[in-house]
Amino acid sequence: MACLLETPIRMSVLSEVTASSRHYVDRLFDPDPQKVLQGVIDMKNAVIGNNKQKANLIVLGAVPRLLYLLQQETSSTELKTECAVVLGSLAMGTENNVKSLLDCHIIPALLQGLLSPDLKFIEACLRCLRTIFTSPVTPEELLYTDATVIPHLMALLSRSRYTQEYICQIFSHCCKGPDHQTILFNHGAVQNIAHLLTSLSYKVRMQALKCFSVLAFENPQVSMTLVNVLVDGELLPQIFVKMLQRDKPIEMQLTSAKCLTYMCRAGAIRTDDNCIVLKTLPCLVRMCSKERLLEERVEGAETLAYLIEPDVELQRIASITDHLIAMLADYFKYPSSVSAITDIKRLDHDLKHAHELRQAAFKLYASLGANDEDIRKKIIETENMMDRIVTGLSESSVKVRLAAVRCLHSLSRSVQQLRTSFQDHAVWKPLMKVLQNAPDEILVVASSMLCNLLLEFSPSKEPILESGAVELLCGLTQSENPALRVNGIWALMNMAFQAEQKIKADILRSLSTEQLFRLLSDSDLNVLMKTLGLLRNLLSTRPHIDKIMSTHGKQIMQAVTLILEGEHNIEVKEQTLCILANIADGTTAKELIMTNDDILQKIKYYMGHSHVKLQLAAMFCISNLIWNEEEGSQERQDKLRDMGIVDILHKLSQSPDTNLCDKTNSALQPYPPA
Repeated sequence: MACLLETPIRMSVLSEVTASSRHYVDRLFDPDPQKVLQGVIDMKNAVIGNNKQKANLIVLGAVPRLLYLLQQETSSTELKTECAVVLGSLAMGTENNVKSLLDCHIIPALLQGLLSPDLKFIEACLRCLRTIFTSPVTPEELLYTDATVIPHLMALLSRSRYTQEYICQIFSHCCKGPDHQTILFNHGAVQNIAHLLTSLSYKVRMQALKCFSVLAFENPQVSMTLVNVLVDGELLPQIFVKMLQRDKPIEMQLTSAKCLTYMCRAGAIRTDDNCIVLKTLPCLVRMCSKERLLEERVEGAETLAYLIEPDVELQRIASITDHLIAMLADYFKYPSSVSAITDIKRLDHDLKHAHELRQAAFKLYASLGANDEDIRKKIIETENMMDRIVTGLSESSVKVRLAAVRCLHSLSRSVQQLRTSFQDHAVWKPLMKVLQNAPDEILVVASSMLCNLLLEFSPSKEPILESGAVELLCGLTQSENPALRVNGIWALMNMAFQAEQKIKADILRSLSTEQLFRLLSDSDLNVLMKTLGLLRNLLSTRPHIDKIMSTHGKQIMQAVTLILEGEHNIEVKEQTLCILANIADGTTAKELIMTNDDILQKIKYYMGHSHVKLQLAAMFCISNLIWNEEEGSQERQDKLRDMGIVDILHKLSQSPDTNLCDKTNSALQPYPPA
């Protein structure tokens, strides 16, 4: 019997919920226009702040009816406006509400409403569009589908302070990437929005400022234009500087600092300009203070990291401003047990977002330590810093892991730290764990850092080798991502440098000859250069050269021939000739060159090349082939003389390049003057 009762109980609960909302929807179908209008107004009052009521009305089909009334020519302007207000209120509920509105094609209906002559209706449509477009579930592309929309929105900017506020907010949320920036720029966004920075309305000024920050981001064209824009006789950068003064609201200070940062990074403002060094940078450092709210500290640190990333002087200035390095250590202690936060909602929010602080701190530490050894030392000496980074490598948040790896990578550029702190904390262990299973964006940075840990002076090199790194790196060389192929081969190159024969054999076996030659024909120049570097390191020290050439000589000589014949740049051909010079240094391996007339003719050709780098590399080959103290040297010297090599040597001995001249004279020693 209990089972029979279950469904009716559920049905009655549902009917109670919907019955209380149904009369609102029913009134939308009344034949009396005045009753419909009153019904919409009552619905508006019922849904304000009531998400349950909003959801019920959507389920009961209110949205299609409201959109119908909004688009009907027979509807009064007042009714259309009230419909737009209710739809805007429904959009302010949950993301599911917005999805439901999008499914009913609300955006084209509201955009059509913007053609009305009535300002109140236009404002209501824009307010609703603003709410929908600022939702994360709304595709930005919907703003750009109809080419007439952007110019019309530009024209509406002059109508009222509300149209200005809402349109700027829509633009700043829907401008994602260079294509959108170009569309807005080409439709006069800079000129139409610039004067809004002096509006009497704070909200308008703020939204205009946000517009400029998204337009300028990584966009030299927009940034160069902004530098020269005048508003009431004042240049835009000067207006931005005024907006980041301490007496302005924090949101305004931060956004102005972002505008100036993006213009600087795009090359429109010099890094040593006073507006950057004396205004923008100190403002962003202030935002990192523990007095600021969590989101302000995050945005401040991330923007500062972006500003100083490529410039060593800005890194040095930032590192000594307001004890920034120590200040960032507080990002890892938040919220503390003695937190000053008394607002429970704020505390709950901050606990959920504390990982964003750690991510921001790692990013800023990475930028600070990118170039200067003293700064790296200060960062590493900050309390528990290495432990914090190691912990960050295993955090659940991908963004925190990525930021921690980037920070570690930045610090790994220090020879001193590789030998000390990195070894003391066995950083290689968690790094190898990260490399086992991570998204590509983390793999790229982690594998790049592994290249540093495999340098010959790094104490981590041996344990990394013992932990199966060869197979892992050989696997990376097969990735579709060129950055991972580069890092995989780069790390192997570092691993092979002055390595034992066993390690070199392991690399060749794991990589396979087939893969090695695939990499030598890779379309990515960096992959090709690093593969040549790996070959050069494998073919070093005579016993190793002879051993490798005895098993792989034919294929290696074939690859060298193809590269020297191919359309490659000077650096590629120089590396290839250096590989030949290494082969020529082998005891038995050099015979592979001496018995290959094609290769000998190529060496001869490059001796007479117009580029001195290639002449020098070819000279190394000749010097190693004719070296006196080795068996068979006389026969080699005679063969090279018969080929006309000695005549070229005499010509090169007159070279204005002292290095080439010295090398040539040394090579001529076995040949007594006539």
